[in-house]
This record gives sequence, C-alpha cells and structure tokens, in this order.
Amino acid sequence: MSLRIRPAVAEDAAGIEQIEEAADQLLVALFRATDWPAPDAAAERLALPGYLLLAEYEGTPAGFVHVLDLDGHAHLEQVSVLPRYARRGIGRILVRAAMEEAARRGHDDMTLRTYADVPWNAPFYASCGFSETEPDSEALRSLVAVEEQLGLLEYGRRVQMTASLTGSVI
Repeated sequence: MSLRIRPAVAEDAAGIEQIEEAADQLLVALFRATDWPAPDAAAERLALPGYLLLAEYEGTPAGFVHVLDLDGHAHLEQVSVLPRYARRGIGRILVRAAMEEAARRGHDDMTLRTYADVPWNAPFYASCGFSETEPDSEALRSLVAVEEQLGLLEYGRRVQMTASLTGSVI
C-alpha cells in the first residue's frame, strides 16, 4: 500500500470536500436521513486554528483528518475516508497521525464527538485509545449545542471521547 500523509494545502480543498461528501453518504444511508447537514467548506476548515492532514493512496486523495485547536485543546473534528478506500486502515493511520501531531504540538490529550452506536464511530475510536468522557470546558460544551442546532441528535446518541497523548498510546 502506497500511502502518504501530509499537511493539506489550499489546492486540496476540492478533493477534501469530495472525500467528506462521499463519506457522509454512509451515514445518510445508515440513518435514512433526508436532511443531513452539508459538509463544511474545505477552505473554511483550512483557515481554522488547528491542522488538516491529507492521506494520499497511490497518489490520489483518499481521506483526511481535521483537528481544531479549541482554546488550546486538540479536538479531532473530522475523519473522512473515501468509501472505495475503506477497510484498508487509512482512517486508523489518519487518527494516529493526528494524535502524533497533537502530541508534537504539546497537547496531553485529544477529544472528539461522535455517534456512540455507529461501528465506524465510537467503537472504532475506542480501538484507537479513546474512551467516553464528559465535556469539561465551555468550548467542549459548546460543541453539544452545535450538534443540537445541526439536528445530529435526531440520529442517535452522541458522545465525547478523549485519548491520552502521553505514554504508549501513540
């Protein structure tokens, strides 16, 4: 497998959007959602504090991970992999790369929010070292309100998960 992980740049925006749109269709189909929120524009993602890593599989954009810097805290905002590249470990490699970069930047842990009962959500993240936690800052609590506004709670229980970036986890 020829896989390269690199920081995303502005020229990657269209590919990032295509990846997220295709990956979102898996949730749309699972939930039979008729009003799924549109993905964020990649240019907006790239402008936010934090970082976005792109996975290229044999030279083709295959997935990305977006980590926000929320008031000095690393928050894994999104991981998306094109469905045609699923089940090759790309998502796990992206999560690990995001954790390594957050640790390199001096973070002790990383949070995320996800669906508790979707197999490629909370169970996957648990296998990457994340466990359920409660939001313990205003920035993290505000994410719950955003999920409510987007209507995400309609499709299942959402949870926060946290992974330690110290020790042997990464």
